[in-house]
Order: sequence, then C-alpha cells, then structure tokens
Amino acid sequence: MAAMVLERAPQVRPAAPSSPPMPEPIVRVVEAERRFGATAALNGVSLKVDRGEVLGIIGRSGAGKSTLIRCLNGLERLDSGRVQIEGRDITGLDERQLQPVRRRIGMIFQHFNLLAAKTVAANVALPLKIAGVPAARRQARVRELLELVGLANRADAYPAQLSGGQKQRVGIARALAAEPVLLLCDEATSALDPETTGSILALLKDINRKLGLTIVLITHEMEVIRKVADRVVVLDQGRIVEEGPVWQVFATPNSPTTRSLLQSLRPKLPAGIAVRLDPVQGASAILQVDLAGEAARSPLIGRLAALLQTPVRLVHGGIDHVQGEPVGTLFLGVPNRGDAPARAVRFLEEQGARVERLGYVDDDA
Repeated sequence: MAAMVLERAPQVRPAAPSSPPMPEPIVRVVEAERRFGATAALNGVSLKVDRGEVLGIIGRSGAGKSTLIRCLNGLERLDSGRVQIEGRDITGLDERQLQPVRRRIGMIFQHFNLLAAKTVAANVALPLKIAGVPAARRQARVRELLELVGLANRADAYPAQLSGGQKQRVGIARALAAEPVLLLCDEATSALDPETTGSILALLKDINRKLGLTIVLITHEMEVIRKVADRVVVLDQGRIVEEGPVWQVFATPNSPTTRSLLQSLRPKLPAGIAVRLDPVQGASAILQVDLAGEAARSPLIGRLAALLQTPVRLVHGGIDHVQGEPVGTLFLGVPNRGDAPARAVRFLEEQGARVERLGYVDDDA
C-alpha cells in the first residue's frame, strides 16, 4: 500500500504593519513666483504648514510677507508655481471657484477692518449672514465666539467704543465665525502696545490649542514669533533664507537676516568690554557661545574649567527658554595661556555650541 503523502499548506506570513499615511498639509506652496514689474516679490518660495501648526513668517519690509499671505487666499495670483489648500490647487481658480476655499480661511488684519456702523455682535455675525446661516444659529455662534475672545459683555458696543486690543478680539471672533481650518494673521499685533500684544498672542495660542486651528502669521517682530509660533520661515527679498523650529532658529541663526532680526532679543557684549577688545592679544580671550538643548542643560562652564585646569569666567549672558527648550548666549573669559582658548573653542563646539572668538582683554571684564 502506497504511503500517503500530506502536503503542507504554504505558510502565509502576516503583512508587516503599514505606517499610517501622513496627513495632507493644510497649506502647501511650491516654487511660488510673483513679480511686480522688475521686482520679484516671491522668488521660488516653497513651504508647507501642517494641521494644527502655528507658522510664523518674518522679514523686513519688502521681503514678500504680505504678498505670500495674500497668495494663500487667492487675493494675489502667482506668475508661476502652486498654492494648495487642504490638498486642492487654488492657483488657477476663478473668483466663483475660490469662494468655498475662502470660507475655509479666516483672516485678521493689522487695522482690524471692522464696520464702524455695526455693533460688535453684528460685525462677528456678518460672515455668517453672507453665507445664509439662519438668524438663531448666527446668534448662538456669535455668543459662543464673544465668550471665547473675552468680549461677552460688549456685544452691543460699537467699534469706536472699544480699545485697540478689543477691536482685534472682535476681528479674531469674526475670522472664526465660519469655523475655518486656517487662520491668516497679517501683522495682527503691530498696531498694539506691548501689553495688549501679549494678550492677543496668548489668545491666539489658546485658540490654537482649544480648536486645533492652523495659524499662519506674518510679522516683522521676532518677539511675536517667540511667543506664539511653532516654526518660523525667514523671508528676504522674496526668498526663504532660513526656516525651522523656533527654538533652533533662535539658538543658532544661520542667515545674516535672521541674526539681524534677532539682534534686539539676544544678549550683547557690554559696551564697556567691547570697546576694550583687542583682536590679537590680551590676558583673556572673550568667547561668544551660542547654545541650546542638551548643551544648554549641561554645566559647561564647570566642565570647561576642569578641562583647562583654570577658572573660566562668565562675563555676560544667560539661558532663556523658547518652546520649552533652553536657549542661550554666553560670553566667557578664558585665560590666554598656551593653547587654552583654542582648546576651549574645540571643547565647546564638540558639545554642540557655536563659538566665536571676539578678541582679547587685558584686565578683568
């Protein structure tokens, strides 16, 4: 009797778990070009803004910031390149086709753009009225928004009766009326005093957290970026010259434009020491040390002194926190004996710091 042969069923290996697809950015700009005569307002700009992100766009006057933000809602037309909102290319859409896209985008302005003859409630309700939302729903939404921005008791006031900060809060409430996925802020705090600016930025950050709202804001003030943005794009003459997480850009700015914009926020060597610097010789080398993250957390000065077996002085500077990360600039005095300054620079760079030897001083700084 022939032996029975049993065939084994082929083994089926379980499929490897696939990574979840990356969500589509709310905004994608690809090689955007926009010219006004011979001037290139945008010159090959590419960027993306992820859902729930706060992106700050900064640059000097004429850098292309306002042109870029107007291209995001179709108020300006690109000469070439693409703008996508929620995956939809809006570059070639006509005004009728742009209307549903614009309903997904809220906008707040430097000078508020409120209607003087309408009350606060009527200003906030206006986008809903234009969209044909029934009166009862409009009123409920207006109450909800005025509560959100802290103006529940000012519904019947007129813009002339409000402070600048209150007017901007009305502008924010109006921009949120149609429940947009994207909020564009065009120099929204530059007409306000510092205290009011702080309260408006805190409100925007709170709205971003509570609603998961994606925000793009343009500004010429690095302090605004520092307080509210997750990521920053630096524009200069229509080009992106630097971008990245705010804390990294603040810690180690690579572009001269960025360093210039940060100048007012970063520690400087005291003038009394700076005028005494000699480029060649002196008793102590003065080092400027820019550091962030782990380098800023570690006791670098103590470790450096132990390595050199000589005291190292903190001449000036300190550590701040940006986005929860330590960021700092220190000015250190290292005795100019043997190769101590060169060893100090090498050690600090190995720890991830950026170091510049500014010069030498002959006496205590």
